[in-house]
Amino acid sequence: MYIDVKRRPAWLLALLVLIAALLLCALALRASRGGEVSEESAQAIREAVRRSALQCYAVEGVYPPNLKYLTEHYGLVVNEEDFYISYDAFASNQPPDIRVRPRQHG
Repeated sequence: MYIDVKRRPAWLLALLVLIAALLLCALALRASRGGEVSEESAQAIREAVRRSALQCYAVEGVYPPNLKYLTEHYGLVVNEEDFYISYDAFASNQPPDIRVRPRQHG
């Protein structure tokens, strides 16, 4: 069995980024259950989205066109009930502008 050594680091990096993104999302969701959603949780979600976009770029050579693409193809899970998430992809070769704000419940 032949293993392409050149592609192995990219897949390993992609896997590590995905695991880190999922952990950050889990921490953000856990923090939001305590009542008021903190800015730290919003920052953690922003980082998870950014890392997933970077993973897509590393694997596919282009940044994803929207947040839905990341959830469908890269397993990103975000708490859209407690956060407004803005994902603005200017061009496929430029990092997207990602903004996350806590929603005001009440």
